Amino acid sequence: MLCLRRDATSAAGSAARSPSQLIMESPKAMPAPKKYPLRTDRIRRPPKEGWSWIDRRFIRDKIFLLDRDTILLYFFLAAVADKHGLSYWSDASISELLKLKEISLARAREELEFQDLIAYQRPIYQVLSFAPPSTHRLNAEPSLLGDVFRELAKRVSTSDRTASPKGDSP
Repeated sequence: MLCLRRDATSAAGSAARSPSQLIMESPKAMPAPKKYPLRTDRIRRPPKEGWSWIDRRFIRDKIFLLDRDTILLYFFLAAVADKHGLSYWSDASISELLKLKEISLARAREELEFQDLIAYQRPIYQVLSFAPPSTHRLNAEPSLLGDVFRELAKRVSTSDRTASPKGDSP
């Protein structure tokens, strides 16, 4: 993981730098800031009803692989899931709440299934636990590299044909 920081010379009052002038560095090189609650009257506590969280491994290992609609759907499903990760929402309701076209919702759901983050059997969604790093999906079989590239090309060409020129979201 990399962090962005401004070059030390920009802190001395020089003109603001462009994003390309930001320096990439490892978070291990920077000391961790001392953390303390900014508002002690508003410290988060688990709710009495409901159950949700975002596993930090999602941010560390998966978020950079996903587009905005897919991330939005994952956050939504994690927020509405019960303690077993289960929820049931219609496509129309999710599309309306998240302001997604149903085709974008379907693509996002397929990508979450492909990334092994959810299971879906209409109308049930299940946000899955993260598999241990050494295990593979049970239904996955070895693939030839050529097959992987053909599948990727097919997915790209499908998304090119169905994407609107202005995007899928307002």
